[in-house]
Amino acid sequence: MTVHQLNELLLICSLVLLIAVAAVRISSRSGLPSLLLYLGIGIAMGQDGLLDVHFDDAELTQVIGYAALVVILAEGGLGTKWKEIKPALPAAAALSTVGVAVSVGITAAAAHYLVGLEWRQALIIGAVVSSTDAAAVFSVLRKVPLPARVTGALEAESGFNDAPVVILVVAFSSAGPIDHWYTLVGKIALELAIGALVGLAVGWLGAFGLRHVALPASGLYPIAVMAIAVVAYAAGAMAHGSGFLAVYLASMILGNSKLPHAPANRGFAEGLGWIAQIGMFVLLGLLVTPHELLRDFWPAVVVGLILTVLARPVGVLVSLMPFRIPWQEQVLMSWAGLRGAVPIIFATIPMVSGVEGNDRIFNIVFVLVVVYTLVQGPTLPWLARALRLGDPSEAADLGVESAPLERLRGHLLSVAIPDSSKIHGVEVAELRLPSGSAVTLVVREGKTFVPLPSTVLRHGDELLVVATDPVRDAAERRLRAVSQGGKLADWLGTGGGSR
Repeated sequence: MTVHQLNELLLICSLVLLIAVAAVRISSRSGLPSLLLYLGIGIAMGQDGLLDVHFDDAELTQVIGYAALVVILAEGGLGTKWKEIKPALPAAAALSTVGVAVSVGITAAAAHYLVGLEWRQALIIGAVVSSTDAAAVFSVLRKVPLPARVTGALEAESGFNDAPVVILVVAFSSAGPIDHWYTLVGKIALELAIGALVGLAVGWLGAFGLRHVALPASGLYPIAVMAIAVVAYAAGAMAHGSGFLAVYLASMILGNSKLPHAPANRGFAEGLGWIAQIGMFVLLGLLVTPHELLRDFWPAVVVGLILTVLARPVGVLVSLMPFRIPWQEQVLMSWAGLRGAVPIIFATIPMVSGVEGNDRIFNIVFVLVVVYTLVQGPTLPWLARALRLGDPSEAADLGVESAPLERLRGHLLSVAIPDSSKIHGVEVAELRLPSGSAVTLVVREGKTFVPLPSTVLRHGDELLVVATDPVRDAAERRLRAVSQGGKLADWLGTGGGSR
């Protein structure tokens, strides 16, 4: 490649990124997941499009898609709050295993009997579209505050179900007869167990190291966090386990370990996640041939209809039978099974394996994802409000960023007070921080001052809190308790380590 060609490539990539960033704004206003806009950019650049770029390398698309998925899962894990996801873990595990199995069976039967696909092709489609996409779901629901049990279950399911689904798709796409169901169950259980152990181990070791080693520059922490997440995926895959589950669990541990510069870590991961999504969606848009989609449009609509109104609801109902979850929440979880880029990426597996009719499988999955995202995406917030599942009184999370002071054996906590925080109106002395910690600085409306014990804190204030190592966690717990319960946090049962 010449320098001139490199310059042209960089120019095209930069323009695509700028257009994609602008598309995020359109997406937030319209309520549609941004994946549709990114796919549209890829289609416009590809065959039958404005630039008529011919791209048909399914293997390269799969490799890049896997890499992008690792970054997206890492970003999702870092943003997962353990206190919200913990009560929902059993339900999420059931949805990502039993729910997937039910969905695969019903969808595959519909694809075989109603569309006329061979059983292998039908099973591949059933497995591919059984994976939900966290990015698609939460890009629509981010403005609708939901009960923690619902968001926790949906988020954990999206992080967990990629692992069993990719195992099923690979098994169905392999040459020769398909393994017996009990063999597949055994493989899935073994790979999930290995992936979980590797992810938990790498996440714990990574968090321990970052909490006890002060790096020379704050910008190294986000890079180290993402590197640890990638190590979890690679180690899990090399151990013949689920690398996707490993990276999600490792990232979740890192995101809940109160690491130094945690907001910066999440911001860096979020930026990488956006780049991964943009590149992945545009590439998938390039891979598709629009005029070939027409022949598979109605089969995709039929399969998607069965998946949406029968397979997904039945899977949710069967999975959640052991749990006492209200029917309203089950209805929302059924409708919130959005399919994003993940199913389209998994649809490249049979293309690479050379499965007969692989082009039709890819086209059906592509059309299904686009059509039903258009249907489900804009209606999810409306459905949540109709089911009265919104929780507008839920307080926004208190933004706390920590920086270690290794030589002084202390920490600097930067605390941002959101609009819904009950710290508003509380005096500094009424925070009752544990001995060994103190509010040393307040930034208000661009002005910085040293507070007095009688200084009244307000919404929008940023506090600088100094805490010694032994009381660092107690100080943060106390700040979060006052943010949720006000100065009477102790009497409300939300004490957080006050004196």
